Amino acid sequence: MRQRILVVDDHRDMLRMLKRLLESELEVEVLTSESATSAVEIMNKEQAALAILDVKMPGMDGITLLKELRAIDNNLIVIILTGFGTVEMAVEALKLGAYDFLTKPVNNERLVHTVKRALEYRRVLDEKSALEKRIAQETLKREIIGESRAIKELLEKISAVAVTDETILIRGETGTGKELAARTIHRLSNRAEGPFITVNCPAIPESILESELFGYRKGAFTSATTDRKGLFEEADRGTIFLDEIGDIPPSVQTKLLRVLQEKEFKPLGDTRTVKVDVRVIASTNQDLEAKIERGEFREDLYYRLNVITLRMPSLNERAEDIPMLANHFLKEYVIEYGKDISGFDPDAMEYLMSRSWKGNVRELQNVVKRAVIFSKGNRIGRADFESPVLENPCSDDVIERLLNIDYRTAKQKVLERFTREYVSHVLKKTGGNITHAAKMAGMERQALQQLMKRYGIDPSEYRPSP
Repeated sequence: MRQRILVVDDHRDMLRMLKRLLESELEVEVLTSESATSAVEIMNKEQAALAILDVKMPGMDGITLLKELRAIDNNLIVIILTGFGTVEMAVEALKLGAYDFLTKPVNNERLVHTVKRALEYRRVLDEKSALEKRIAQETLKREIIGESRAIKELLEKISAVAVTDETILIRGETGTGKELAARTIHRLSNRAEGPFITVNCPAIPESILESELFGYRKGAFTSATTDRKGLFEEADRGTIFLDEIGDIPPSVQTKLLRVLQEKEFKPLGDTRTVKVDVRVIASTNQDLEAKIERGEFREDLYYRLNVITLRMPSLNERAEDIPMLANHFLKEYVIEYGKDISGFDPDAMEYLMSRSWKGNVRELQNVVKRAVIFSKGNRIGRADFESPVLENPCSDDVIERLLNIDYRTAKQKVLERFTREYVSHVLKKTGGNITHAAKMAGMERQALQQLMKRYGIDPSEYRPSP
């Protein structure tokens, strides 16, 4: 297939000459345009490998057009061709990514030679991009592990949406890997070189969430002794991940809507707006539609967030991936804890495959981790999952076994078991109401939510059926 070249010049005779010259000397197809505006339209419809731009044109000049065209295709090779060249203009063009800068009247032989070299450079760039894409795809498969149909479909969707710049809402139960999906989307996007900022919405107290997101100016409140950038400003030219967006209070929802609509906001205590170039990815395990009906979540914000939706499958929906996931975690923790464990016995894998996973992949990961820590053999058996150490951490038998491992690990296991039991108890007593459960526990709501997330505890399991 012949490569395409776009030539932009407001002189029709010049266009005819360049088209005839290049098509006769090189195996290329030349598209022509007499204005910068039509050149942008052509680039949005056609795919050109190279553009030759005149500088002095009515309306948009060639230097501005250079910016516009490279915004459409960052790999576009651009040659500036002008009769009014200056050193300053050449330097500016090269800084903006121009491949070369030639002055009129141009020597035909030199132009053809320059275009030939530029097209070869573009071919190398395309091959590099294709290689990077293949590597990214292979890395993607290694990070989001699984061969089930549900995971294959998810990976296809992630690959498709990553290259866009649209807002994405990731939905799924606790422990399904929503943050991993968000990080993968960022890494495969055109913003990969920019920052990836994660905001754990439930973990930030409502009273300071607005200042954390949007920043503040000195004197905005008593303790504001200096200016501070917000997380949105820190994420400029990158991605911000709003984890558990359903917990953002209404007062902040309004400001967040403005950022999504206008790409700007006002820090606390400032009269000026700050413009940002940020892609927003949000996640939730809640029923946002129900929250909208109850007046707890803005409907217009929901539609702004829900431009593209990705649904993370639960582990029970992709049970065939359990052996692959379990072996992946086993290798990871065998190395971390210096154990000599070669694999799972058939009865152990049967146990993992047959049980329900309310905490999804995160719960499976924790179960394998505990089994590795307490296993005494070179293979994991079913008994390692049903060990009394994991089921009843306060029995005499367990205490005796705990005395034979290091203090930190023993304390961690007992504390983890107690925390799970305690949090489950208060949620059960309050019918899954997090606010009431936190009050009963004598702790902040955000602190309780952090514990729930860490241990894969889903409050919806404790709520009465409708």
